[in-house]
Amino acid sequence: MTAALPASNFGWFGIFRLGLVQTSLGAIVILMTSTLNRVMVVELGLAAAIPGLLVGLHYAVQLSRPRWGFGADTGGRRSPWILGGMSVLAAGAVLASISAALMQTSLAAGLALSLLAFGLIGVGVGAAGTNLLALLAIRTPPERKAAAAAIVWIMMIAGFILTAGIGGQLLKPFTFERLILVTAGTGMLAVTLTGLALFRLEPAAPARPASPSPEPRSIDFRAALAEIWDEPEARRFTVFVFVSMLAYSAQDLILEPFAGIVHGYSAGGSTQLAGIQNIGTLIGMIAVALAGTLAGKSRPGFMRAWTIGGCLASAASLLAMAIGTQTLGASWPLLPNILALGVANGVFAVSAIGSMMTLASTGRASREGTRMGLWGASQAIAFGLGGLAGAVSLDVARLIFADAVSAFSIVFAVEGALFVAAAGLAARLTYGSRDTSRVPLLPAGEFRLAEGRKS
Repeated sequence: MTAALPASNFGWFGIFRLGLVQTSLGAIVILMTSTLNRVMVVELGLAAAIPGLLVGLHYAVQLSRPRWGFGADTGGRRSPWILGGMSVLAAGAVLASISAALMQTSLAAGLALSLLAFGLIGVGVGAAGTNLLALLAIRTPPERKAAAAAIVWIMMIAGFILTAGIGGQLLKPFTFERLILVTAGTGMLAVTLTGLALFRLEPAAPARPASPSPEPRSIDFRAALAEIWDEPEARRFTVFVFVSMLAYSAQDLILEPFAGIVHGYSAGGSTQLAGIQNIGTLIGMIAVALAGTLAGKSRPGFMRAWTIGGCLASAASLLAMAIGTQTLGASWPLLPNILALGVANGVFAVSAIGSMMTLASTGRASREGTRMGLWGASQAIAFGLGGLAGAVSLDVARLIFADAVSAFSIVFAVEGALFVAAAGLAARLTYGSRDTSRVPLLPAGEFRLAEGRKS
């Protein structure tokens, strides 16, 4: 059986172009999850739970990620899905800013429109993000996967920083009209930049198999997803993504309160501490990228080793913070501990994404998008639950323990244990080779598979 001729691999410029797409995605997302959150709570005086639930809705909608990945798998091209997803994301962001303005006069109408808007945001992030990673996984050579993961994530963080800085200036003095204009301008720029970055990045049509299977059968989305779930490696990695991202996101809502309550940091000081953590995260990401590049040809187990190491280092940093604070209280050197946590998180995040890109190309052929969608959905669930679980766990711990130090220490210890469990799950990954007994997809949009052995 002869497979389709593979498309050429991305060079560094191709990876950078996809990084620009990730920058665009990050620019819109930060406006929705940060700026709009503040506007609803401060300018509109709403309960913090309202924007929290809306952000949770956008994560819940991302359970549809496998469907968007499958759609691109069947069509053979991913650029239309990425550009379409970015357009839907931009439209959802504009509607969200309009809904905030509408809440001034009609809270019910504004909330109804915001539900639609954040639903669209979830669809856009899912369709664009899933297929961007799938395209990167397919077209990036193994020895560049670690660096590619670092580059696109660093460029997404750059999108956060640029939007926060420039958008913040453009919103002064704040009016809802300015909010709508800034959001619309950001969305238009993101869609335009995405279109330019994707221009001729993929072939105009997917490669055709030279010798189609004599006994093809069509398969629908549910059957394709079930076949992937039957792959032990894909199933193990789905569980790993959930556990590790749960530990990763559970820190988000409690680190700054911890700095203020236990260590006496001011609001500005705790914000600066978060900046130190982000600097550490960038250092960790760059370290993995450099190590992967210097290693040259990808070695078996390279990405798994860094993933395990990042999980264990994150666990060690959290446990050190729990034990150190319990022992020394406010005297514990928090700043270097937070920096170390950031470095460990950066190593874990990039190596986990690199592992995802590697494993997307294992198992049955032509399923990269569906696999990425499955793992993206697992990640979205974990992120949606993680922040809430961390905050609720802290509230429960503070009811049980008389002092705040013990409550925070217990929660950090539990998060560290989750990272240790994630390291154990990562150690079981084998990074097996692709099952080539399946024929790649035909360009007619119908998902065809040769009847063959089941891996």
